[in-house]
Amino acid sequence: MTLSAPERTVVLAHSLERRQAHDVLGRLEGHAERLAVAEPAGTTESVPAELARIIALVLDAVAAGGTVTIGSLPEELTTTVAAEQLGISRPTLMRMIRDGEIAAHKVGAHHRLKTADVLALKRDRLAKQRAAFDELRRLEDELEQS
Repeated sequence: MTLSAPERTVVLAHSLERRQAHDVLGRLEGHAERLAVAEPAGTTESVPAELARIIALVLDAVAAGGTVTIGSLPEELTTTVAAEQLGISRPTLMRMIRDGEIAAHKVGAHHRLKTADVLALKRDRLAKQRAAFDELRRLEDELEQS
């Protein structure tokens, strides 16, 4: 099943599609660079390695029974969109820009942020949240054992 919105497509794979993805991954055996596209004339065209890596990630998610969401973002984001991506308020983002926690530049009177910078910050924040959660679980385990 495919659900579409202006900037996002969500794909829910059924059991047949999960099996097919698993079979393709098995044939690739970790060599995504071997992906190729069949041309109408009966020839094949190799998929560039960078694109093959993305396709392999999608196949892996489908094979595992996950939901695949494909979205697009421009190279630069407004502060409103960047704040949404980070899961924070716009005033908090503006403070982070002012404090130098994330780079931004001005276009006229408005701030813009590079999408790569926003996504890197999002990954870093998620890693810190996971580490804090893991530490809480470790402390809880220690308390239960005492």
